[in-house]
Amino acid sequence: MKQYQDKYFKRAKKENYAARSVYKLKEMDKRFHIFAKGQTVLDLGAAPGSWTQFAGEKVGKSGRVLGVDIQTTRHTFPDNITFLQADVFSDSPELLEAMEPLVPFDVIISDMAPKTTGVKFADQANSLELCERAFEVALKYLKKGGNFAVKIFEGGEISDYRNLIRPYFGKIKNFKPHSSRAESKEIFIVALGFKGNDG
Repeated sequence: MKQYQDKYFKRAKKENYAARSVYKLKEMDKRFHIFAKGQTVLDLGAAPGSWTQFAGEKVGKSGRVLGVDIQTTRHTFPDNITFLQADVFSDSPELLEAMEPLVPFDVIISDMAPKTTGVKFADQANSLELCERAFEVALKYLKKGGNFAVKIFEGGEISDYRNLIRPYFGKIKNFKPHSSRAESKEIFIVALGFKGNDG
């Protein structure tokens, strides 16, 4: 499918980002201050890598970013970034080895989306399932006080998901970036101040 070439697409090419989606994360960070220098970050569903790139810029040389996706990327990254082609839900030895020196993570971000079917109910349900699985990863690997941001498709599931994660964070916000396409059904849930998983 030909990528929709709007101003963000052209800007991303000019600024050498892997995709236009970087500007969604930039907007989110500007609003909620998700990142800081020296942090460790896990990026779920990272390909083609623009969120991973931006996270690497924000945490600086003293920070570390691990981007994981079942798809690969042609993009090259600086030394503070590792990109791993793997299923983040698999607990494969390669994945655990890459995560081991970085856990617990200060920030976990997810731009994962299901393959859309065009059936609204099914797409929303599949998106919710990915968000629930991303939250399971956060419960396991997010540092106390850490931040979590996840993409979800708009629908009744958003309030259910917020209710699921609310007890674990100090603050939860819905966010629709200006750089999201007008016709896009995506929204981002930003959860700040992880309280820990005592369960």
